[in-house]
Amino acid sequence: MPGLNTGAVSNDHSMLAEELKTRIQHYYRQLVDSQNLVPRYGQRQMIAEIARSLGVLFSEQEQATPICVVEAGTGTGKTLAYLLAVLPLAQELDLKVVVATATVALQEQVLFKDIPELQRGSELEFTVALAKGRGRYLCLSRLEMLLKGSDSLQALMDLYGDSPDQGAGNPVLYERMMQALETGDWQGDRDDWETAVSDADWRPLTVDKAQCSGPKCSHFRRCCFYRARDALDSAECIVTNHDLVLSDLNLGGGVILPPPEECLYVFDEAHNLPQKSNQHFASFTRVQASRKWLERCEAMLVQLAEEKFVGPEEVKSLGRLLGQGKEQLVSVQSLLEATVADLIDPDRYESRRQHTFESGRLPAALQQQSQELAQSFARLTQKWEAVAVVVKDCLDDASKPDRQAQAEQWFPVLGSNVERAGASLKLWSDFATADPEDRPPFARWLNYLDADSEPDFLLAASPVLAAENLQAHLWETCAGAVLTSATLSALGRFQSLSMRAGLPAHTHYVSIASPFDFANKARLVVPRLGCDPSDPERHTQALIRAIPQLLRDDCAALMLFSSRRQMQDVLAGMSNEWHQRILCQDDFQKAQLLSFHRQRIDRGEGSLIFGLASFAEGVDLPGKYCTHVLIARIPFAVPNDPVEMTLAAWVERQGKNAFMTLAVPDASFRLVQACGRLLRSEQDSGEITVFDERLVNRRYGQQILDSLPPYRRELLELSID
Repeated sequence: MPGLNTGAVSNDHSMLAEELKTRIQHYYRQLVDSQNLVPRYGQRQMIAEIARSLGVLFSEQEQATPICVVEAGTGTGKTLAYLLAVLPLAQELDLKVVVATATVALQEQVLFKDIPELQRGSELEFTVALAKGRGRYLCLSRLEMLLKGSDSLQALMDLYGDSPDQGAGNPVLYERMMQALETGDWQGDRDDWETAVSDADWRPLTVDKAQCSGPKCSHFRRCCFYRARDALDSAECIVTNHDLVLSDLNLGGGVILPPPEECLYVFDEAHNLPQKSNQHFASFTRVQASRKWLERCEAMLVQLAEEKFVGPEEVKSLGRLLGQGKEQLVSVQSLLEATVADLIDPDRYESRRQHTFESGRLPAALQQQSQELAQSFARLTQKWEAVAVVVKDCLDDASKPDRQAQAEQWFPVLGSNVERAGASLKLWSDFATADPEDRPPFARWLNYLDADSEPDFLLAASPVLAAENLQAHLWETCAGAVLTSATLSALGRFQSLSMRAGLPAHTHYVSIASPFDFANKARLVVPRLGCDPSDPERHTQALIRAIPQLLRDDCAALMLFSSRRQMQDVLAGMSNEWHQRILCQDDFQKAQLLSFHRQRIDRGEGSLIFGLASFAEGVDLPGKYCTHVLIARIPFAVPNDPVEMTLAAWVERQGKNAFMTLAVPDASFRLVQACGRLLRSEQDSGEITVFDERLVNRRYGQQILDSLPPYRRELLELSID
């Protein structure tokens, strides 16, 4: 197999066992022969790079965790490549393979298309399981209580649950679900139900980890979630998503999925991993909503005392803590109003206003209040956890069935409140802690909310880089990892990914070119508009005039915007004739919009999709369904994003230029992704138009332009006056 010596892995320690190498080659030849395919050079190269990088695991010497980053252009066939490389190696080492994708669509493709294709076309045998979060599975205890019409349970949840007034759902649907469970026709998986289940109907049926009593539950042996999780123990390959992997790591690892040290991870669409990691380790709370929740806790405490789950001492100490917390939150509300008084202007139109604390640094008074609240919520969390333990112990006492039934109703309510207290504790701890000078800070910000009857503040804190968390929870603990995607580099380099994901110095990087004939299949056009996006009004008017000149009546096109405001303004400015062709992201769900678009093209009609960033990734419109991609501007990140603002300030403090270090590489990456919506197979062809002359008249624009695939380039004169 071909390979490139482009990584940091020493050849002395990357010698793959010859027998295993031969076996992988054999499986690949079988797969190619079974489908009458021409072997792809890039696919073979990817197999070789991964196998050689992870081959250090066969060395008897102490080695750092092998990590291989493979940027594989569209058309490489990367899914089959990483499965063929990693699975035989994992079997030899008695490790599990965890394939994690960023989207449900790719997860389903791996599970229902690529893996069956590999198993049918080769002698490689392995067992597979799908891992989903607890929220995708029905809770039998909840279902039974809902069908019994447990008014007391519903009353408890309505009064004291973390999400009051969630409703009792759909009893007719629940009866059908119970029958399907009893006959074995359904295993409690939301995605496998015969029709789509609305959130309103599904939410009452589920519990989170804090509400689940685990082995103490009377339905534990039949539990849909735990039965699905047990299947993971025997599976050699587990297909899941980034969110579930990160949730498991956040819990310490080995809680939902197998322990990291027993796993070889493959992160497909790996460019999403740093952002998703930041989201998982972020914290949030609402000040007034928290105060109201503490008031509900006071009422709950009274009822718990009446039912003898807490004694007089606990009532006294908990009551004091609840009252103290309410007073502190009132003080914080006043402090926040004074801190950002300029945001709370009744004459301003916006109903949601944001303030980012510069470099993540809080005013001294707010930090002091946060420290006091962190202490209060730490004690409050401990107290509620102690009460939850008392209630959980009652679940075991079969000699007192009435008491047991009471405990079974109270436990999920208490679990919900323990979780709520813990979430508040994390936010106030993140606000209270001063950032070390030698490490990137946390981003800290607030949103002023006046949409409700009573104004509130949403407070948030997030890491600005995923590096530290991914290093501690993943790169230093797993057996090995592969990160892959069609786009991982920026401006032709991997520095941005390495910085954001905290990849270790020994990581092996390789970029594999797409087999597509970009120069002959696609043309990249930059129209001369006489303005650029820094003048949004002129630029918007130029787009309105240019689009009809560039597209035919029977167009099959996708137009991508960086700004919702500009998308709406361009839509409003188009003629009625064009309104009949445009499908706007704001008007339909994504799947529905894409379906309408394909139907129009199949009927020979013109169709133009208007979409934002979510349409620049993961949208697959091959062949006749998309022959022209239009991009409104270089897709720089939104300038008011708190995480990016704080990261940029930190980069500047390091003596670097944040625009060139962060903004330009990120825009380059996004533009490559957006342009990638055009050619989805080797047979596709078409045109890409970027309405941004900065690509050709700014130095950074030329850098971005040079990082794109080698499309034919053209400057186009348009009459837009």
